[in-house]
Amino acid sequence: MASSKEAQKDAYDLILEAIDTGIYAPGDRLVESELAERFGVSRTPIREALQRLETQSMLTRTGRSLIVASLDHNQLAELYAVRAELEGLAARLAAQHASPEEVRVLFSMVEQDRGLVENPARLSRANRRFHNQIHLASHNRYLIAQLDLVHRSMALLATTSLAVDGRGLQALDEHLAIVKAIAAGDGDAACEAVKRHLSYAFETRLKIDAGEVSASR
Repeated sequence: MASSKEAQKDAYDLILEAIDTGIYAPGDRLVESELAERFGVSRTPIREALQRLETQSMLTRTGRSLIVASLDHNQLAELYAVRAELEGLAARLAAQHASPEEVRVLFSMVEQDRGLVENPARLSRANRRFHNQIHLASHNRYLIAQLDLVHRSMALLATTSLAVDGRGLQALDEHLAIVKAIAAGDGDAACEAVKRHLSYAFETRLKIDAGEVSASR
């Protein structure tokens, strides 16, 4: 039988995954009893998980209700600024420490993901796996932990920029440039390629929010 700590962790991970995959979108209300029934977990660990997510600003309170938080313009800009610096460092370290096997996996991911361009939701999940693989290839546990926090907040975006016409293929070309720099052991180039990639992603996100382009989750 799972301990209370294990149950709490399971409840937390389940709710977080549901937000990340769009089951619960920004603005959706989370009800303790409904979550317990959905996930087959008792209400106590659900309550503790909700409190933890609220503390992490993943949830916000309106009256007595908890809803999935959303990011305003300033928060979005702050998030991308921090993400660019941390991801740039991860790519720089990956260029120094990635094994040949890890590099081959990154190249393989880029090629496989080209088959997902017509499915933005799946491409978005593949995109997260790709970036996470770079984090792991940095071989720096402290940086990986910080990037995990940043990417957790990315789940609060209601749409994916990869759904914008042409952005998917462009992003994959940018991924390929990142991997080539890592494979060459060029930390400066890898860092700059990641920052350029995220700059384009942020620009696309701003266009979505301004109504200049459209995208779906």
